[in-house]
Amino acid sequence: MRQSCGRKCLVDARGQRRMGRLIQADRRATLTEITTRYNRGIQQSICEATTCTTLRRMGYNSRRPHWVPLISTTNRKKRLQFAQGHQNWTVEDWKNVAWSDESRFLLRHSDGRVRIWRKQNENMDPSCLVTTVVAGGVMVWGTFSWHTLGSLVPIGHCLNATAYLSIVLTMSIPL
Repeated sequence: MRQSCGRKCLVDARGQRRMGRLIQADRRATLTEITTRYNRGIQQSICEATTCTTLRRMGYNSRRPHWVPLISTTNRKKRLQFAQGHQNWTVEDWKNVAWSDESRFLLRHSDGRVRIWRKQNENMDPSCLVTTVVAGGVMVWGTFSWHTLGSLVPIGHCLNATAYLSIVLTMSIPL
């Protein structure tokens, strides 16, 4: 008789599927927005507490998203080609490579606190990520290999091919 105790759920399986579609359409929607959108096509409306309870029962939580750098489609394809072309390399092959990169250190600019609705295993799903664009700050360039670290060089201007080659010529990294 325990199954018939308590209040009947206002959101049935069909309503949960509908609420899941609302979440998938807009991960950043607030609880108020989700409740309002859900109540638009329904005769018996629900409150925000019911929406929150239903979302938690479905496995969704309001979380802060991961911030990832904005990568163009072209660069994404090039990275994938590189990874696929080198996936069979051994550790000995990688020991003969020197890596270089420039990095910009700054405070992230955002529109305020961002939260998204996601399940526990969806943390790296593209719809759950927020892209960020870097601007300003301090830019540095450095190299490293299996055997040693190169020095960190501050860059005061845009790093073009000429500036890159002049830095590389002044540094020597043993492979």
